[in-house]
Amino acid sequence: MTAAWWRGGVLYQIYPRSFSDSDGDGVGDLRGIRERLDYLEWLGVDGIWLNPVTVSPDADWGYDVADYCDVEPALGTLADVDALVAEAGARGIRVLLDLVPNHTSDRHPWFVDARSSRDARHREWYVWADGDGDGAPPNNWKSVFGGPAWTFDDATQQWYLHNFLPAQPDLDWWNEAVRAAFDEILRFWFARGVAGFRIDVAHAIVKDRELRDNPPGRDVYNMHRPEVHDVLRRFRRIADEFETKPILVGETWVDELDRLAAFYGDGDELHLAMNFPATLAAFGPELRAAVEAWQWALPRDAWPIWAASNHDVVRFPTRWCGDDDAKVRLALVLLLTLRGTPLLYYGDEFGMGQVEIPREELRDPVGKRGWPEERGRDGSRTPMQWTGDGGGGGFTNAGVRPWLRLGDHERRNVAAQRGDDESILNLCRDLIALRRELPELRSGAYEPVPAPDRVWAWRRGETLAVALNLGGRNARLHRVDGTIRIGTRRERDGRPVGDVLELAPWEGVVVQGRAQRSSSA
Repeated sequence: MTAAWWRGGVLYQIYPRSFSDSDGDGVGDLRGIRERLDYLEWLGVDGIWLNPVTVSPDADWGYDVADYCDVEPALGTLADVDALVAEAGARGIRVLLDLVPNHTSDRHPWFVDARSSRDARHREWYVWADGDGDGAPPNNWKSVFGGPAWTFDDATQQWYLHNFLPAQPDLDWWNEAVRAAFDEILRFWFARGVAGFRIDVAHAIVKDRELRDNPPGRDVYNMHRPEVHDVLRRFRRIADEFETKPILVGETWVDELDRLAAFYGDGDELHLAMNFPATLAAFGPELRAAVEAWQWALPRDAWPIWAASNHDVVRFPTRWCGDDDAKVRLALVLLLTLRGTPLLYYGDEFGMGQVEIPREELRDPVGKRGWPEERGRDGSRTPMQWTGDGGGGGFTNAGVRPWLRLGDHERRNVAAQRGDDESILNLCRDLIALRRELPELRSGAYEPVPAPDRVWAWRRGETLAVALNLGGRNARLHRVDGTIRIGTRRERDGRPVGDVLELAPWEGVVVQGRAQRSSSA
């Protein structure tokens, strides 16, 4: 297990529509990702995870799947997937895809057939129910996107379940035919060399068979059912059929750590389960508490994954750091030195922040339905800022309007930072390189070090110590002897540390030496 690539490696999430537009239509695509593989190799990532590339009418931008075994034409073709897998593999980079097993598009042939008749072949592939007799839905379940989780189908006079949009009907995972269909979907992609899946809403795949009402304020029957673990064990058995040992990464929105830990099973379910309480914690003591609680709650031999941003939450440079460069640097040191697998979201590596999207430009159904209280997720999905060029920012051709507006690409972009040794981007790249060099950063244990309240310090293995000053005043640690291998203030790299480690406000360092037990002042 310790030799598994994903335990010591760095994952990189790509939102395909926003990464690189190869054909000048304003939409990123698979060929655009291939054209940027040299950059990803230079950065040093070990695997890339792509948000959905399968066929979709884009009611929820790929998460309403109309064909699980083909590619959305706006993004490319199956041949483009094959070429990406091959060319990335030649650079030592694996490719993971998104799998959406909870629901399909209402335009998927399965659902088109299911709603054609109560006797249709695929009718029982979805969750249908009669109402309560007074024109109300079958129960009190609510959609994640607002409103009831049920829509009445006039043609067949029953309600169908959708935990998300009405255009995303939920599959019935009590049906063996559904499970068998997904067996073949997994085998289809694994046989093409895909290195694994990130499983969308992995905690919600199975619903209560009796469709019981949820208690107030708790989604215990339309999500979080214990039978979901049977599905994940089945997925794992299929993954283990392949010599390449593809991995399963779960989107697990679970607050209770014991229930979250259960998604690892006995080493026979997910390889990695996402910890959203940590991702969404405030940058400071709350985050430290979340990280350490998870370290202690993990099952034996289980491995954590850490993400600060993704396509559903506000980007960390804005949410955690207020777009302050010093804090962004500190957050990257944290993410890339914790025990576990770091997951970078495209643009994290150079501090790409959240973008404010005007109402008239919204593409996300969440924002459209919930404005102004809910602004949607478009601001975290904007195009990659490759250059400071006003004519497309390197994402698309000059004069082409990208599908979402660009952010502050003149101030923060790859081209400007790549040539600056002191930049956020080069700090991130050097941290990744240091992980490759030092086994203790990849696999060493996490041991907290006593420190002042505003300082978070820990050891990785026997010779490394990491110290972060999460406050606006100078701080110091005693008896952390060694050499600063890397820090947020790059002029200190390579300098020895004596009896006292001085830290400026919002400074972080990685010290290599015989790290002794420290005291604080």
